[in-house]
Amino acid sequence: MLRPLADVDPGLPTSTGAYTDRVPARRPRLAPTQAHDELVESLAHLREDLELAAAFPAEVEAEAHHAASAVATDPDAAQLDDLRDIDFVTIDPEGSVDLDQALHLERTGTGAVLHYAIADVPAFVIPGGAIDAEARLRGQTLYAADGRIPLHPVVISEDAASLLPDQDRRAFVWRFVLDDRARPVETTLRRAIIRSRARWSYVDAQAAVDAGTAPPSLEALAWFGPLRLEREAERGGASLNVPEARIVADDGGYRLERDAPLAIEDWNAQVSLLTGMAAADIMLKGRVGILRTMPAAEADDVAAFRAQTVALGIPWPADVPYGDYLRGLERDSPAALAILDAAAGLFRGAGYATFDGAPPADPLQAAIGAPYAHATAPLRRLVDRWSLVICEALANGQEVPTWARESLPSLPKIMARSDGVANRLGAATVDRVEAALLSGHEGEVFESVVLGQRGDGARVQLTDPPVTAKVAGLDAAAGATVRLRLETVDIDSGTVVLEHTA
Repeated sequence: MLRPLADVDPGLPTSTGAYTDRVPARRPRLAPTQAHDELVESLAHLREDLELAAAFPAEVEAEAHHAASAVATDPDAAQLDDLRDIDFVTIDPEGSVDLDQALHLERTGTGAVLHYAIADVPAFVIPGGAIDAEARLRGQTLYAADGRIPLHPVVISEDAASLLPDQDRRAFVWRFVLDDRARPVETTLRRAIIRSRARWSYVDAQAAVDAGTAPPSLEALAWFGPLRLEREAERGGASLNVPEARIVADDGGYRLERDAPLAIEDWNAQVSLLTGMAAADIMLKGRVGILRTMPAAEADDVAAFRAQTVALGIPWPADVPYGDYLRGLERDSPAALAILDAAAGLFRGAGYATFDGAPPADPLQAAIGAPYAHATAPLRRLVDRWSLVICEALANGQEVPTWARESLPSLPKIMARSDGVANRLGAATVDRVEAALLSGHEGEVFESVVLGQRGDGARVQLTDPPVTAKVAGLDAAAGATVRLRLETVDIDSGTVVLEHTA
């Protein structure tokens, strides 16, 4: 799934692909059976194979506990602005405690004013100290079905720096004055003390908006989100927001769901997107910083994709922008599933570009349609700490901290290595859970949709459970419905062997 907007906590691992429907007809569950026991053992082996960090070293924990108690959150003691009178709220997946972002959105006669608070992680991390060194080794928080591996010790990431409700917290606070089309006409950034009023889950927030009982900030998101999606279309951006397979812990086991995103998830993501574009603009104007970049799709790839849409019976008209075409697809048809799966492949080559002086020759994040920077998830992603301190200095006419400037060139390699580990962990975890879900069903036949050809076979998605797999030797057109017999399952390697049957 292409989600360049995804700065929110992704929760348990997910995989890319299409989907069947919002709630599967049946929900396979893993009870304490042999399959579940094998899955637990396999996930432990996976952590060992990837050499994932476990506990933090003693010196890191000691420094974290000292910082948690020593960093001032009183406005006078911290010598920071007092913004505790603003009714910030957080919106995150259910159960999240590492809360990077809090927002307050207020409608005005000419548009709105958006305050967006980002956890002040730099206040707790000494440059060159033990926490900093360990964070550079980890790069980001990693998510596995059997628990996450945090970037920072939990005393910081889930407590002292987290924007938990009813707690005074340090934050970088972005303030955007928006016009009647949700375009920023004035942007400021300052450090302050804030206090969140409530922690909302996406499900509860959406229900409150739908019922008309939401607080003003959530109500205003229903105005902001659609208008920002219009601005995205104007830029030529294309956030697919294709539902992912999500692993859900359940009754001592795991199940796999593939749900369409709620509208409020997209609206909230647009807040992070706006902020990331503002951060990129500040750094480009200041001639120092780090951008999240992605090259435009190659012309041959675009032409091949356009031809595939014709073959699947849903042609992409030449006069319709790419993003508008994708947003208009009926996503529950086999042909649309295949198109969305192919569309994600157009966006490749994402990376980080640092600069101190001349900006990058190509600063664009093509999927977003504008320069963009990661700047809203410092509890869970290393690079955001640099973006925040650089932007705050530039926005207020101050010198960029020497430590941030001098260490910029090291970040792309750190983040590339960390992204590689995260991708391998996510994909391997989903493979193993999918195998466990199918274990014991060998010999059964499953209805499936062909997503596209892959080398000597085809990539398919089972209708129920929503498992994706490659079927060797399968020669079938994308969008076709086929029947597949499950031959073998190996939970430890996450391998599933399916064969086409008439």
